[in-house]
Amino acid sequence: MTRVDSVVLLNTGHGKGKSSAAFGVMARGWARGWRVGVVQFIKGGKWKTGERKLADHLGIEWHTLGDGFTWESTDLDETAAKGRHAWDVAREKLASGDYQMLVLDELTYVVKYGWVPVEEVVAGIVGRAPKTNVIMTGRHAAPELIDVADTVTEMVKVKHAKDQGIMAMKGIEY
Repeated sequence: MTRVDSVVLLNTGHGKGKSSAAFGVMARGWARGWRVGVVQFIKGGKWKTGERKLADHLGIEWHTLGDGFTWESTDLDETAAKGRHAWDVAREKLASGDYQMLVLDELTYVVKYGWVPVEEVVAGIVGRAPKTNVIMTGRHAAPELIDVADTVTEMVKVKHAKDQGIMAMKGIEY
């Protein structure tokens, strides 16, 4: 076994729990005294999530830079611009050396939608400051993101409450 300064995790797939798992690791890093940051690429500020409340309580730096789900967008050019801006923020934080952990929530979508070239994202992850652990989340992870990750977990949906018409619940989904 080899010790390394940092690792890259990727939570992908169509099942629930990608972001929830990342935020669990976020809490673990904070509990170890790490400086932790979160950049959200798709979610907008109107969602008052439990994980954001926790991060605020713990003093974890949090950036919600999207404008919501793409299928709800009234201006896809603006949505894409926000996704590119979120990557600029994330790239700066990756290179800074100021964090022991960065959660890049829903990063996979900026690549899938073509807002940021996958090569640019891979270069930012590979060229990150030493000792900066990264957790990427989102469906449809590009093969290049899978390749750059040290650990990849695919969440598989077996059954979901929404398929039965059950609405999202505070404390469970957000």
